[in-house]
Amino acid sequence: MGPFELLDVVGLDVSLAIEKVLHREFRDPGLAPAPLLEHLVAAGCLGRKTGRGFREYAKR
Repeated sequence: MGPFELLDVVGLDVSLAIEKVLHREFRDPGLAPAPLLEHLVAAGCLGRKTGRGFREYAKR
């Protein structure tokens, strides 16, 4: 499993929340959430739970 598939499984909204907390706590610019991740979450692409994330998933 690669990093983007893992993000889709965990949930992009969950990943974004984790990155925001890490960035706020450690104040490390390298831990800032990626703009693409913020854009996908704002667009409702949350990963496998919505069928859309970094990949499209067929609804079963």
